[in-house]
Amino acid sequence: MFRELQRIKQKISNADCIRILTEQTRGVLSVNGELGFPYAMPMNHFYNSEDGCIYFHTGKKGYRTDCIKSNDKACFCVYTSGEKEENEWAYRVKSVIVFGKIEIVDDINTVIDISRKLCYKFTQDEEYIENEINNHAKNTILLRLKPQHVCGKTVKEE
Repeated sequence: MFRELQRIKQKISNADCIRILTEQTRGVLSVNGELGFPYAMPMNHFYNSEDGCIYFHTGKKGYRTDCIKSNDKACFCVYTSGEKEENEWAYRVKSVIVFGKIEIVDDINTVIDISRKLCYKFTQDEEYIENEINNHAKNTILLRLKPQHVCGKTVKEE
């Protein structure tokens, strides 16, 4: 159903893909927009190893939510900042692309649990996290991307 990577020598392992999805803090989520135009936006995310899904938090209303309600197919891309080998100028960047179905989760307990876990990717400040949850959880929904195909690769930027 999904195409295989063309440059098979650049392919990274599934474990490496999961590590990148777990460690990186943001990527680009693409959904199907109006009039056939894709709609892509940078998003913070949380990879949940318990269910293998990727979560995003967002407001209850807006174009993104409307797009998802009309079409549940989505794509998410995340990539590393890159590394250089000694005496080289070119970076080696790893990227992961996830294709899947996206759904809206509005259960307040799940919103609070995942939002808290997402916050911990950025700060360990308990007071800040609890304040954010107390002030914003009721106006937040989660988007849950259920992967159907995950592929990653390394590219040398030269």
